[in-house]
Amino acid sequence: MRQFDLSPLYRSTIGFDRLFSLLDQAGAPETAAASYPPYNIERTGENAYRLTLAVAGFGEHELAIETRQNALTIKGEKAARKEGETSEMLYQGIAARAFERRFQLADHVFATGARLENGLLHVDLAREIPEAQRPRTIPIGQGLGAAQPQVGANKAA
Repeated sequence: MRQFDLSPLYRSTIGFDRLFSLLDQAGAPETAAASYPPYNIERTGENAYRLTLAVAGFGEHELAIETRQNALTIKGEKAARKEGETSEMLYQGIAARAFERRFQLADHVFATGARLENGLLHVDLAREIPEAQRPRTIPIGQGLGAAQPQVGANKAA
């Protein structure tokens, strides 16, 4: 894959560093550690999404979900074995290694809830655009005079 040098863009732009960092990360090859645990991202509504991670073997108390500055971080760490346990693992096919998975969230996207069922962690996300930034329709008047407010229209003549 080609490598692009984005350093000239860093020098000539202000405020786009997060975008360029995402482009750098997208071009980097994915390692086995970066692909664990596997996940799905689905759109469940016009402004609703669901992130599903396969976390077989992890309990609710071994998972942590945190959002901070447009980033969603999910961490998983297995509890250490107790000293009294004497069982010996003959074959371990279910991964139990610790992980930390980060997802960049768009502006105004927030986590609304999470649940763990059948070894899958579901995180529900919603995009909530503030009222001031929502599109508005502006009615078109019949003439120039109709578009301007009439200050004395309510006064009795």
